[in-house]
Parts: sequence; structure tokens; C-alpha cells
Amino acid sequence: MKELFNELLKEDKAFIHVPYGNGLFDLYKSVVVSWIVIGILILLILFLTHGFKVHNISKRQAAVESFVLWIRGVTGGMLGEEGVRYQDYMATVLIFICACNMVGLFGATPPTMDLTVTVALSLMSIILVEAAGLRKKGLGKWFKGFAQPMPVIAPMNILELAIRPLSLCMRLFGNILGATVIMELIKHVMPVIFPALLSVYFDIFDGAIQAYVFVFLTSLYIKEAVE
Repeated sequence: MKELFNELLKEDKAFIHVPYGNGLFDLYKSVVVSWIVIGILILLILFLTHGFKVHNISKRQAAVESFVLWIRGVTGGMLGEEGVRYQDYMATVLIFICACNMVGLFGATPPTMDLTVTVALSLMSIILVEAAGLRKKGLGKWFKGFAQPMPVIAPMNILELAIRPLSLCMRLFGNILGATVIMELIKHVMPVIFPALLSVYFDIFDGAIQAYVFVFLTSLYIKEAVE
């Protein structure tokens, strides 16, 4: 177990070492895989939305529109009426994290198993949460919100600004890392077919669940911020 953790956590994360000044600039594998995922998603979107029409739509267009309405309904339902303007962003994050979590099916390491990726996603989410609160309440009411329900707990409310992104990033990172560790252990003690079946569960079902949890918590924070 110790050797496995060392292999997963202490491996060289650099995809390429680029000479920069007197040293090297590391381009991480997680960044490259994330770019590949983004590129594939963009190409898929361009292919699926090509030739859309207003009338006499194709089955492909009907399926894509149904999916968009469904996922917007999922994220919009979590955000509530006041936060519904952010449903498209949350849907995009949900799809991106799902795709990143599922690259293990193709033998690649999920980018979400790199803390730098989960930290970046968490910071983006918390910045959006606070920006939504500022937009809704204004600067004055936003500051007063830290003293609610009583001024004495203001330090705790301020501390929560740091706790929330830490909780988001560590939850996503920890669950993806845990699933990877379990799969590696199973591969050492089980026949080939059984790990392959479990890989479908961890890479697809568990990956989708972790993406949903991340988006659900972010949406919950936004809903609280705009109330």
C-alpha cells in the first residue's frame, strides 16, 4: 500500500520540461490531458450542433436540445430562481469534470487526481460564489453578511471563505485518488476481467457522482449567497 501511494503521489507529473531562462518550465500531464479533454469536447459540440435549423429539425438536433434542456434543468434546480443565471456555467463545469474523471477508461490519469487542477476548479467556484453575492447584494450588504446572524461570529464566517474551496478541492481530489488506489490494488489480486468491470463503475458512475457533488455544493453556496 505504501509503495502504491508513493508511486501515485510522487511520480513525475511533468509531461515535458521546457527550457526557460536558467531553469526549466514544467508542463504538467494533468494540464495536457485537460487540454485534450477540452479539445475533444469542443470538437464534439461543433459536430453535434452543425446544421441546426429552426424548423424541420433532425433527430440529432432533437436529442442535443433535449440533453441541453435536461442538464440546464439539473443545474437550474440546484441553484434556485435567484441563481438560475449561473446554470449554464455550472452545466459546463459538470460536463468538464465528468469527462476528466472518465479518461481512466482510456488508460490516462484523470486530471482531477492532481491537486493543482482541483484547487483551480475550487478557486473558480468560490470566486463565482462571492461575485454572485456581490452582484445581488451590493458591496455594503455583502460585508454585513459576514456579521450575520450576530457580529461575534464574523471571524468564523470569514474563515469559511478559506474552508469552502479547501473542502471542494480535497473532496474531489480524495475521492478520485481513492478510486484509483482501489483499482490498482484490485488489478494486483484479481483476474483481468473483474478489474475491467470495476473500472466501468469507478471511471463512469463514481466519476459522474463526484462531478455532481462538486457542482451541487458550488450551486448550494451560490444559492446561499444570492438569497
